[in-house]
Parts: sequence; C-alpha cells; structure tokens
Amino acid sequence: MSQSLERSGPAGHGARIVDTRGGGPRTSPRRHLGAKQADTVTRLLHAGVEEVREHGYDGLSIRAVAARAQVAPATAYTYFASKDHLVTEMFWRRLSEIESPPESTEQDTAERVSQSLSDIAVLAVQEPELASACTTAMLSNDAEVDRTRAMIGQHTHTLLRQAVGPDADPHGLQTLEAAWSGFMLQAGMGYIKYEDLPLLMEQAASVVFRKEIQ
Repeated sequence: MSQSLERSGPAGHGARIVDTRGGGPRTSPRRHLGAKQADTVTRLLHAGVEEVREHGYDGLSIRAVAARAQVAPATAYTYFASKDHLVTEMFWRRLSEIESPPESTEQDTAERVSQSLSDIAVLAVQEPELASACTTAMLSNDAEVDRTRAMIGQHTHTLLRQAVGPDADPHGLQTLEAAWSGFMLQAGMGYIKYEDLPLLMEQAASVVFRKEIQ
C-alpha cells in the first residue's frame, strides 16, 4: 500500500492522495526544542485547549491563548503561525498519546476496525470543541497545518492498516480512510454523534470487506 488519504483525520473535505510509504512522521515537528522552549509550547497548547473549550474555534485567537499562557504574543507566533496551526497541533498531541489497541484473533475485520478507532472517538467525545475546531482548522492551506495534517492522516492510516491486516485490499483500506474522514467531518458539523463513530466504521468495514452486519 503506497497511497492513502492524507486528510484522514477530522477534516475529510477535499482529501487528496499522498504517498505514505516509509511510515511517515509520528512525532511532533517541535521535537528539537530546548527545555525552556518546550515548556513554553506546552503552556500554549494547554492554554489553547482551555480557550477552545470556552470560546470554540471562532472565538479562538493566538493573542488570547498567549495571554492565558502568560506568554508574549510575538513569542506565541514564533511557535504557531496561525490559530489553525495551533488547533491541529493540539489535536495531534492528544491523538499521539493514544496507544494502538492490542491485536485480537477473536474479532473479525469489521470489529477490529471499530476497536482501532474507538479511542479517537472517545477523545472527540471528551473534547468535542477541540474535535470540531480541528475539523475547520484541517482545511487550512497553512504549511504547518499541512505537516501536522500529514501526521494525523498517517496515524489513522496505521491504525486501520493494523486492523484490516497486511493482506487486505488496498482499495478497501483507502475507502475506509475516506469513510472515517467523512464521518469525522459530519460529526464536527453536528450531523452525527462522535460516540457513534466506532459503530459506523464497523458497518462501513462490513460493507467494504463484504462482511455481514450482525
């Protein structure tokens, strides 16, 4: 499998095909920061989550986040070029903390797909404002957003790849990535509930891999 949908995270709209050979980046692009710089970034990320919880995407600003984190706005902008960059980085940090579920030989493919993404759904349920904000932010053409979006997409791709197995039809895997993107987008717009995502993905996998829905 050499291709996947890069926007496999919350933003499904306008997805494009990209090469994912080699696994792609799994760590934050800010991993080379010094201790003091890393602390500043962490404070900004934590402040950003609080701001999103209180004000949502529309009410979020780098200046407000900087004030909450007790950081100068100019300093904040050296780490986050835009609020879209900040939001996607916040979501990525939460997402990257989720461990892959243990492999099970007792579950069929559809059940494994559901299980593989259930923790992301839990994250979205716990942080609905952040998940919704990321839906919007992921559509940005910001270069830093593009880099973080690639990591989010690769993470989802890896989880699904592990769930369906190495011998699965690559087109089926690609279809599941598109389904996940679409479901996350719909949830971010309020059309479906985040907690329903695992079941929806199980049903999608049942159709894609011609498994009968129980």
